[in-house]
Amino acid sequence: MGAIFQSLGRTITAGVVILLVVMAVAGTYAKLGDMEWWRFFFRYLHVLSGVMWIGLLWYFNFVQTPSMPKIPDEQKPAVSKVIAPTALFWFRWGAMSTIITGLILATMNNYIGQALALQKPFTAIGLGMWLGAIMWFNVWFIIWPNQKKVLGIVTVSPEEKAAAAKRAGMTSRINTMLSIPMLFCMVAQQNAGL
Repeated sequence: MGAIFQSLGRTITAGVVILLVVMAVAGTYAKLGDMEWWRFFFRYLHVLSGVMWIGLLWYFNFVQTPSMPKIPDEQKPAVSKVIAPTALFWFRWGAMSTIITGLILATMNNYIGQALALQKPFTAIGLGMWLGAIMWFNVWFIIWPNQKKVLGIVTVSPEEKAAAAKRAGMTSRINTMLSIPMLFCMVAQQNAGL
């Protein structure tokens, strides 16, 4: 049993196996031809992706960034050379997976146009989609390009590196701020919150 938990890949595989067992016990396989089940499944994938994305966003803003000044200088490379690049990889691909599964879900539910146009009764989900799209853009086109400079993946002058750190940090804080109403809008649509 311990071998499962010594490898992230085996742990994830075990989680998928447990999911398949739960689906079998619940009789889900009989519903695989049902479009309603696929809508649910893409909602599940969307939520799973969103947990990865927003979880890492909050990790950066609530844990890593505030902790960096407290870490002795000789230990900081462990964060900037090992932890941050890996976390940023999952962060940006969590964002990509979230937006793709969200667009697929909105298309499957036949409300993508109305939601993006903020038409009732899809105003809440539409607002959430637009906020999520802004956040996704920020991840891919502001945070990640600037973090590559900060982490030394792209070589720049010390002044450019400092400016990139400030830009990436500010944009990450903007995304943290936007995540609060975005999550509300996503939940509100299904629960008559707006």
